[in-house]
Amino acid sequence: MYTKLFAALALALLTACSGPSNRLDMSPVQSQLQLRALVSSVMVRTVSLPTYAASEEIAVEVAPGIIGTSADVLWADDPERAVTLSMTRHLDKILSATVGPDPWPFAGLPDVAVEVQVSQMLAGADGIFRFTGQYYIGGDGIDFPNRSTSFDISRPLIGEGTAAVARAQAEAILELSEDIARKLAR
Repeated sequence: MYTKLFAALALALLTACSGPSNRLDMSPVQSQLQLRALVSSVMVRTVSLPTYAASEEIAVEVAPGIIGTSADVLWADDPERAVTLSMTRHLDKILSATVGPDPWPFAGLPDVAVEVQVSQMLAGADGIFRFTGQYYIGGDGIDFPNRSTSFDISRPLIGEGTAAVARAQAEAILELSEDIARKLAR
């Protein structure tokens, strides 16, 4: 009896220890926006995400107020890093400025820094992806006004499953990046 119990327990532990083989990358989306920047350089600080969104497990609202995850499919990259680099890429393509992530990869200091603090980044049980929080733009030593702006972006989940979540998330990040770019443009 103990041998069967031990064998079942060992099998359960091996199953729990083996990680999922599937990873999901954010869907690529591109901006059509091209803006002339008020500054010559922009640093995007590491985006701050809620604990559930910073995990490599994909979080979704399973019932009102209840967030669940599944270890079957994981994000392809660390979510904070992925969101930061995605925003950096978008801003670099939209603006006529040098854009880089924190830590600043270039010599000297950037003209402005963008900091994003996300309060919600979640696919809702109602089929809507919500991306809310606040961002800050600050200049040090240049004539650029410090700004604090709240954002509240909603995107419908088109399709089902984790691919729909990845697509809606990518679209929401692009929308926020375009909003930030407009604040940095002439």
